[in-house]
Amino acid sequence: MCVERLSSLLPGGGFASPRGCSFILFVCLSDSGVRTGGGERVPSPLLPEPPGGGSPLPGTALSAPRRRAPPASLDYRVYAAGGMGLDLRPHNHLQHYDMLKDMWVSLAPMPTPRYAATSFLRGSKIYVLGGRQSKYAVNAFEVFDIETRSWTKFPNIPCKRAFSSFVTLDNRLYSLGGLRQGRLYRQPKFLRTMDVFDMEQGGWLKMERSFFLKKRRADFVAGSVSGRVIVAGGLGNQPTVLETAEAFHPGKNKWETLPPMLTPRCACSSIVLKNCLLAVGGVHQGLSDAVEALCVSDS
Repeated sequence: MCVERLSSLLPGGGFASPRGCSFILFVCLSDSGVRTGGGERVPSPLLPEPPGGGSPLPGTALSAPRRRAPPASLDYRVYAAGGMGLDLRPHNHLQHYDMLKDMWVSLAPMPTPRYAATSFLRGSKIYVLGGRQSKYAVNAFEVFDIETRSWTKFPNIPCKRAFSSFVTLDNRLYSLGGLRQGRLYRQPKFLRTMDVFDMEQGGWLKMERSFFLKKRRADFVAGSVSGRVIVAGGLGNQPTVLETAEAFHPGKNKWETLPPMLTPRCACSSIVLKNCLLAVGGVHQGLSDAVEALCVSDS
């Protein structure tokens, strides 16, 4: 197991995230580049340039300005769900962007309006979990079927919290950590909670406290790497951002300590590539441009 800067993983050296900013999102969509949420097309640092080179081209903007709308991609289409509009209210919009036709298409709205939710693609279904409405966390779990273009409500997340992370591994979905806050609580509380959803049974499993994270944390990076659930960084009870990282091994049913982050951060974006969890940007005594990888072996 090791933590390293991205330069050793990419041909021709690494790269820093643009302008040092939080809530960065890179979504690989085709063999020619990446489209970002603002409608700008930029060359992908992970993929070859198209034959003959070329310059960045403008993309079609969303039908309505919004932020923190979780995306998913499939077959040259990008799906954006929910988000926050200019009026600061959570939206229930669902749209997909067709790269080949360069246009946005509106689909059936989400049952629960929200922003800052987590989404992931599994087969022909888009899973949308959690998020926020104003200052309050949402525990809704809803699934959109791309083929039937319809929504299905799944059992709510057992513990309502904000700034948690979700990871899929095999046939299970892990809901990790977060910050408990809102109407029923006098003061915010960082959590070690781990809830597990069985995708085959269609229900949440009862988890003992012995399965919880070692550290209380929220707003951290997470992913599945080499058969493990990895978490790193974030915010906790300490006065500074966390540098610690840990891994849950389903076969052993326990958490293991990993090497710490080189640059402790929260609010990072992340992606898993080649058995490595990449942490991009984030916040560390101000906005960070760090791009680092936590690599885990199969052993």
